[in-house]
Amino acid sequence: MSSDPWGRVDETGTVYVRTADGEQVVGSWQAGSPEEALAYFERKYEGLVVEIGLLEKRVKTTDLSAKDAAAAIDHIRQQVDEHHVVGDLEALRKRLDALVVTVDKRREERKVAKAKQTDEARQAKEKLVAEAEELAASEQWRSAGERLRALVDTWKGLPRLDRKSDDELWHRFSHARSAFSKRRKAHFASLDAQREEARKAKEKLVAEAESLSGSTDWGATAARYRELMTDWKAAGRAQREHEDDLWNRFRGAQDVFFAARSGVFAERDAEQGENLKLKEELAAEAEKLVPVTDLKAARAAFRAVNERWEAIGHVPRDARPKVEGRMHAVERAIQEAEEAEWRRTNPEARARAAGLTGQLQDAVDKLQKQIDAARAAGNDAKADKLARELEGRQALLDQALKGLQEFGG
Repeated sequence: MSSDPWGRVDETGTVYVRTADGEQVVGSWQAGSPEEALAYFERKYEGLVVEIGLLEKRVKTTDLSAKDAAAAIDHIRQQVDEHHVVGDLEALRKRLDALVVTVDKRREERKVAKAKQTDEARQAKEKLVAEAEELAASEQWRSAGERLRALVDTWKGLPRLDRKSDDELWHRFSHARSAFSKRRKAHFASLDAQREEARKAKEKLVAEAESLSGSTDWGATAARYRELMTDWKAAGRAQREHEDDLWNRFRGAQDVFFAARSGVFAERDAEQGENLKLKEELAAEAEKLVPVTDLKAARAAFRAVNERWEAIGHVPRDARPKVEGRMHAVERAIQEAEEAEWRRTNPEARARAAGLTGQLQDAVDKLQKQIDAARAAGNDAKADKLARELEGRQALLDQALKGLQEFGG
């Protein structure tokens, strides 16, 4: 009979293992010596030790699920309980019990982690839903559309919740996207309608612009083109494929008209520039008549200059006030000379001036006598009152005498 601390082989070849509950039959060995039998069953024990060690490592270092770990533990425990090995079976059971505790702890940790992950996923999805619902009311069609597509990608990367919660949040999220898409579709449909109306309006504007391009009614046509441009801006934009072509036609028609007008105006400006030179020469000739020394000769000379002036034609608008002002100044000087001559030679006016002067002189003399009499009588108050009246009459007399002098009196 052969034995070791954990097992023995009896004379019949039966192999036993020693346990806390006494010896347990391991198996029967008839193929060799008892030592070989013990060595064989001890190797099987070492196999279980290795298997438990590998399982302990997997539990600690991999994401082996608690379910799979428990199944592996049960499988090994069954082999231990069947005691078909020779070795310290109780030590294996203790290691398996410790491993169960570890797996249970990992299960709880994972449960907590999963609950946390689920809660974070719920919060993340609720945040996505809230943003999507806010974007549903946006009119920033491009940026909001791009952001909603990005939110979908983010949603797909998040863990699923329980079916009810996940479905409810997805329904809100999907509804927000649909609402935005519906509004965007309606907006662009309306925009297309507006652009079609703009195209029709601009077709009419182009047709009128083209019909006016050959006009020579420069002022009225230029004004109409300005009105057409205002109408063009108010019409809004047509479809992209029509807008540029319509604008090129509209602008081209205007260019034809304004180029023709510019040519005519350039010729007119050149002609008016020559006219200005001639009128400036005539203004200088007229200015030599001032001051007027010979009224009759000055009047005849100015009339001759003015006839030549009227025959010349238009000058540039911005130069007109200055050159015409020079002629008007000469004309006023001649008119003032005529008025002075008339006053000097008009007998009726001279007689009226002389008569008025005589009347005023008589009044002044009469007042002076009254003042002298009042003072002689000691009536100073009356004398002062008459003196103030005398001052007014004397001022009028001085003015009348001055006027009479203008008549050569």
